Amino acid sequence: MSSPTSVLKRLVVGRPFRSDRLGHTLLPKRIALPIFASDPLSSVAYATQEILLILTLGGLAYLYLTPWIGAAVVLLLAVVTLSYRQVVMAYPSGGGSYEVASTNLGPRAGLVVAAALLVDYVMTVAVSVAAGVDNIISAIPDLNPYRVAINIGFIVLLTAMNLRGVRESGRAFAVPTYAFIAGVMLMIAIGLFRTFFGDAPQAESATYGIHAEHVGLNTLAIALLALRAFSSGCTALTGVEAISNGVPAFRKPKSLNAARTMTAMGTLAITMFVGVTALALISHTHVVERTCDLIGFPGDCNTDAQRTVIAQVAAAVFGNNSVMFFYMQAATALILILAANTAYNGFPLLSSILAQDRYLPRQLHTRGDRLTYSNGIILLAVIAAGLIYAFDGSTTRLINLYILGVFTSFTLCQTGMVWHWNRALRDAEMPALRRRIRRARAINALGACFTGVVLVVVMITKFSHGAYLVVIAIPVLCVLMQGVHRHYAAVRAELRTADDDEPTLPSRIHAIVLISGWHKATQRALMFAKANRPDTLTALTVNVVDAETRALVREWEELDVDIPLKVIESPYREITRPVVAYIKNQRQSGPRDVVNVYIPEYVVGRWWENLLHNQSSLRLKGRLLFEPGVMVTSVPWQLHSSAQRDLAREEHVPGEVRRGIDRSTPG
Repeated sequence: MSSPTSVLKRLVVGRPFRSDRLGHTLLPKRIALPIFASDPLSSVAYATQEILLILTLGGLAYLYLTPWIGAAVVLLLAVVTLSYRQVVMAYPSGGGSYEVASTNLGPRAGLVVAAALLVDYVMTVAVSVAAGVDNIISAIPDLNPYRVAINIGFIVLLTAMNLRGVRESGRAFAVPTYAFIAGVMLMIAIGLFRTFFGDAPQAESATYGIHAEHVGLNTLAIALLALRAFSSGCTALTGVEAISNGVPAFRKPKSLNAARTMTAMGTLAITMFVGVTALALISHTHVVERTCDLIGFPGDCNTDAQRTVIAQVAAAVFGNNSVMFFYMQAATALILILAANTAYNGFPLLSSILAQDRYLPRQLHTRGDRLTYSNGIILLAVIAAGLIYAFDGSTTRLINLYILGVFTSFTLCQTGMVWHWNRALRDAEMPALRRRIRRARAINALGACFTGVVLVVVMITKFSHGAYLVVIAIPVLCVLMQGVHRHYAAVRAELRTADDDEPTLPSRIHAIVLISGWHKATQRALMFAKANRPDTLTALTVNVVDAETRALVREWEELDVDIPLKVIESPYREITRPVVAYIKNQRQSGPRDVVNVYIPEYVVGRWWENLLHNQSSLRLKGRLLFEPGVMVTSVPWQLHSSAQRDLAREEHVPGEVRRGIDRSTPG
């Protein structure tokens, strides 16, 4: 019978895939779009809101800046999309910004980019899920007290879906993504159509006034307010780089398919962002950080949550509580939550590349049962859930930590691409090729300048609002990754063999079998040790209970065992310390002597049986492994429960695996 853990794992993750089925997980463009582009597409749901939220700190008078700020965001989005098309074509291996920076600017720049991207991916999960839950609460306000629990529940669900595999999760995510795109496009078309014919939609908050935090701003203050609103609106660019990290997941031709998917993503994101921003201005949508600041808001600011911008626009266009209003809320909530899938693909893949380069633990490079980087997926989920809990699931508080890492990686990546094209230009001879390289270099140089300016703006405007945590986190991650790299390098140097190194055979091998009584497990350990023909063989027991030890000695003498039995006294009833002291003394008899300690162990079939057996042997092994010149050999004895478990496992082996085993078994 299978254990509850294995049954649960199969229900959540599914049956394992063979390694040769890796090609099965490659993605066509129609599935790659919702997987890699759901983050920038979903940011349409809150990018406009963040611009309005900051501008209303000065009152309604400053909302006239919204079109200009929106235009700047659109220009930046277009430039970054074009820039990353160059990355996709030049670096199809999937390293993205990290590979570009490492190759062209050096390992340290690559580490900064990697740390920034890791932080960004974690924030993508936290912010996307929190924003999605905000839209659910906009439709069902009674859920507001359970905000954090709902957020964490969705993270668990996303984790389970991604552990099943990229292609399977892509199919599940495609429908909500395309449903959201269709809903937003329909909303924009109907809203602009009504406006054109003199029936402009009006938001429910159009009649509300606002208590301004800053009154009578001077020119410098207005500029800073506009810059802060712009930096918040730049959340529309989050996730743009994900396709450059996921090129290996595309079907062939990989680079071309990835570039086309990026173009489609940029076009859709720009169209939807412009449309939603225009409708928010046409309908006079107002939104503030605290409902207390809304004059005329019909509710208690301590208990009621105001609707999001996209919810207000949908209500104004389709009608409040109409079928299409709830459709838009459901589609928006789903794509915002599923937008975290961009990070679920980017974080594990980048972690795997870093682990391969020895900057992160090697376990992150290992694929799980479904050919996904399951360790990276679980690590991402745990960190994101911790952030949700720490910040009470607040999108506004989380978003201040969000885009600093994004623009750090953008800037260094585009700068690295300029260096890449400079080298390519030196090697190019054909005039047509040189023209293409110059054009690509100009695009990346423009992208580097734009994103560098935005990085400075974000740093200045958001530093005191939480971005300082990211400023601390990125260098700390870089230091940790360098420490991991130094450790792996030191171990590799320590284990490297020189040409003149010759393995030295031990002078003598002393075998010691630890026993607690005379039984089948003890006999197997003694016979196994004897079969290896050591120079000396000793059975060793510790006198913890005097009567039991005397009985063992008598039985040993009566059976006339031809192996000497050594009894160690332990007046304080310890086992580990006397055994280690005895073995150390044996080791000192010769500098080239080796002591091989054989420890009988029970193999059990039920998890709770482990609590009843092998505890002393585990402590002994943990201590003896640190002793030089000492080897530890476990001699297993399978109890009946373990045999029953093996039979149950064989019954649940997939047919294709069982057939493969049968074919490979001789006779």
